[in-house]
Amino acid sequence: MNFRWLKQVMPRGLYGRAAMILILPVVTIQLVVSVVFIQRHFERVTRQMTLGMVREIVLLDQVVTEAPDLATARSRLFALDHTLGFSTHLPAPPVQATRQGDRRGVLDLTGIVVLATLRNNLTAIRSIDLVAGDNQVTVVLETPKGPLSVVFPRGRVSASNPHQLLVLMVFVSFLMTLIAFIFLRNQLRPIRRLARAAEEFGKGRNVPYRVGGAIEVRSAGSAFLDMRARIERQIEQRTLMLSGVSHDLRTPLTRLRLGLSMLPEGPEVAAMERDVEEMGRLVDAFLDFAREGATRGEPETREICGFVREVVEDAQRAGHDVTLDPCESVETATFRADALRRALENLLSNATRYGNRAEVSVSIAQRGWRIAVHDDGPGIPSERREEAMRPFTRLDPARNQDLGQGVGLGLSIAADILRSHGGSLKLGQSERLGGLLAEMILPR
Repeated sequence: MNFRWLKQVMPRGLYGRAAMILILPVVTIQLVVSVVFIQRHFERVTRQMTLGMVREIVLLDQVVTEAPDLATARSRLFALDHTLGFSTHLPAPPVQATRQGDRRGVLDLTGIVVLATLRNNLTAIRSIDLVAGDNQVTVVLETPKGPLSVVFPRGRVSASNPHQLLVLMVFVSFLMTLIAFIFLRNQLRPIRRLARAAEEFGKGRNVPYRVGGAIEVRSAGSAFLDMRARIERQIEQRTLMLSGVSHDLRTPLTRLRLGLSMLPEGPEVAAMERDVEEMGRLVDAFLDFAREGATRGEPETREICGFVREVVEDAQRAGHDVTLDPCESVETATFRADALRRALENLLSNATRYGNRAEVSVSIAQRGWRIAVHDDGPGIPSERREEAMRPFTRLDPARNQDLGQGVGLGLSIAADILRSHGGSLKLGQSERLGGLLAEMILPR
């Protein structure tokens, strides 16, 4: 059987699942106890008490039947009324004598047992009324002296307040569930703090986190702090290494440019100058890559359409053939503007370098924003799109390197920036222009 639909109705949050784990067993126990114990117990008690009442009513019927006349029957019934606690009338009042059938309340569950027991053991019954009077039961019998009305308290055939146990059980279950939920919330709070710290660290932000909670949660928290410290040290070491190497390479590159400028012009000198320029671009790319890991600006809230429009206008002023689809939304998003601008500029630069024109569209979904960049270039094969987002990857067959030199960091930097915002970069085939489709997914 397919139980995938069950995942759609189950709570997704930790508090919701914990509440379900607490409430479901309590409700199940209540149902089982209610059906197995309360119903059967009170039905059995009610049946036994009603059978005792049947014997007394049979006695009254015998007294009336054996009496020589109506007056004697009345006197004998009057004597038994005080002894047995009944209120009898012979003959029964006209309202009771003419009524046919049984009456009980809609919610009177034990009344079903009372009626069934009386009917099964007294064949001369004309009617049974469980709702007339103040918690009284009225039974009308056919006798040789006329209809006999017997009135007695309801408590003599069914237990008083039969639902007290159920009400008490519900109240105690609710109270214990509330107490258990309060204790469970204290156990879940450290897990939520750990999840928030991990989520924020994944977005490039460090939030204060103190280890707490149960032993297992403390162990996971300590492991997270150690992991975060190691990652920060690795990022710092990578940044220092790339920055140091890049800065150290600038000095010999400058000497090479100076030496080449003093040589007579020729094919070999021109080739060496191109090599030096290529090395210069590599050094600049290293610095940009290192700078992205070292500089993390503070997030700010801006209109996403206005922000994208500014980047597109800057690209147009630089001479690139870039257009923006109509975008008039005034909704805002929180992001690091400088970093996201750089990611979008990298995508536009790639689109115009390997194609003739680019188109940008902005749309909003339930979970976030989607900024799509279409180009009319050669695109990237689907099997190599994941590889294209790795650092220093150059896909010569897919992207024509003669149209512009690159070092394979543009897509990697853009993907890293989006991951730091909790988003992602997706590559695909543009149905609009036929080239590459680069989608920036930014959470709201």
